[in-house]
Amino acid sequence: MINLDFEVAFDGLFKVAYRAAYPILGNREEAEDCAQEAMARALVRWHTISDHAEPFVARVAINQAIDRGRKLTRGRRIVIESPEWGSDEHAAFERRRILVEALGQLPKRQREAVALRYLADLPERDVAQALGWSLGTVKSTVSRGLDKLQALIGPAMVVEG
Repeated sequence: MINLDFEVAFDGLFKVAYRAAYPILGNREEAEDCAQEAMARALVRWHTISDHAEPFVARVAINQAIDRGRKLTRGRRIVIESPEWGSDEHAAFERRRILVEALGQLPKRQREAVALRYLADLPERDVAQALGWSLGTVKSTVSRGLDKLQALIGPAMVVEG
């Protein structure tokens, strides 16, 4: 039997998971698959994650998306220097591919913190809660992760905000 609280929260949490996965993959179906996996894992752990469900599903969806993206781009190399980007679909795909590869090169802690903060658009305090870290640890880990991303893909692709 599905927990009533989970049923009530499902739609909103699914949207959070989808919004976290889509920027990484740029593909609706793949992002939905990641969101579905995040929701399945949330259901299994609902009694322990219900008070921090949004960061939990965002984190799972992001990790799923990075894993899927890595499989799609395996064997390619990151372009360290940022080329001039156009606004067409190919350029958008190329940016996502490079971002996925760069995120995959970050240490796990940095990757999770950066993805939760900027891809899932969670406030720092929610990232801290989701990861079980202090606020200061989140800030310093995100900062180091952004620095490494900039070194890998250039400052034009890493925007702090």
